[in-house]
Amino acid sequence: MNLFDVYPLFDVTIVRGRDCKVWDEKGQEYLDLYGGHAVISIGHCHPYYINKVSEQLQQLGFYSNSVKNPLQAELASRLGRASGYDDYQLFLVNSGAEANENALKLASFTTGRTRVLSSEKAFHGRTSLAVEVTNNPKIVAPINDNGHACFLPLNDIEPWERELEQGDVAAVILECVQGVGGIRMATPEFARQLAAACKKHGAVLICDEIQCGYGRTGRFFAHQWLGIRPDIITVAKGIANGFPMSAVLISPAFKPVYGQLGTTFGGNHLACAAALAVLDVMEEQQLVENARVVGDYLMEKLKGLNNEKIKEVRGRGLMIGIELTVPQKPVRERLVYDEHVFTGCSGDNLLRLLPPLTFSKALADEFVCRLERML
Repeated sequence: MNLFDVYPLFDVTIVRGRDCKVWDEKGQEYLDLYGGHAVISIGHCHPYYINKVSEQLQQLGFYSNSVKNPLQAELASRLGRASGYDDYQLFLVNSGAEANENALKLASFTTGRTRVLSSEKAFHGRTSLAVEVTNNPKIVAPINDNGHACFLPLNDIEPWERELEQGDVAAVILECVQGVGGIRMATPEFARQLAAACKKHGAVLICDEIQCGYGRTGRFFAHQWLGIRPDIITVAKGIANGFPMSAVLISPAFKPVYGQLGTTFGGNHLACAAALAVLDVMEEQQLVENARVVGDYLMEKLKGLNNEKIKEVRGRGLMIGIELTVPQKPVRERLVYDEHVFTGCSGDNLLRLLPPLTFSKALADEFVCRLERML
């Protein structure tokens, strides 16, 4: 049997990692500014994380959600304190798409409505509802094209208000920093006006923090830079440092109904142990603050590069986009093969930087040196 070929792959096999670096089978070292697509929050193979996950695996790796799991309650308490949402409710699932799927279902269950407003260039996942609110026709199958979603320009409040005034919108789903969409950021004015309009017209405001959350922008959640408090927050990627896990943070205004939501693997013992270890390390090493300080430093260094191939540098914290005047694909390939640096990308012309939150100023200097040399 062959693999179903859905990804273009670099001709590199990564076999080992440590903090912000990885190595291939030939022993070549690479600087990781991709973080496994923003998943590696506390660095590759953190020893404390390894110990905590190993200890849990020796006790109990999995049992179903038909019995109490004290680790889930502990994670809810810890995550509430760390994020500033200790009055919210936690529903644990497995992936970002699944978190958004359940958030959208909950909004529709609660309001009885079917329409969703989403941003142009939004990306919210590849499952049924998540892909329907993703602004990329290439990945929306005919069976998912049900007309529930309306895509509107980011930071232009008037069309959002017009749609909300119709009174049939179940939810607004928003990435406060778009990832796949090119590191585009919502402005505070737009976000506050949108939150007010949602409240006025009875629509549920969902903030998709799957890529931009969990400390990546220098606050626990990216929307906290904007002065809003959404009804539902979805998180994934960095929550468990590579173990498949995601979560839905739900306002106390929502009341659970047995049978509406459920999961087999979500919130299992091993996943919770991984997530608790991540929070321990984030707090001990002050990684949210580190993301802000080192991110600001890296942004300043990148903006100081005098190169005609760099059009713009934008982002916040350790979520940075380098917009190029040339196609990103050959640049990204040369960074991997010649300079031994992994980055992400977006569209035809953007390099996307999503390193572990342990990234340092010294590594930022090293990356800028390699990028400048390659360009």
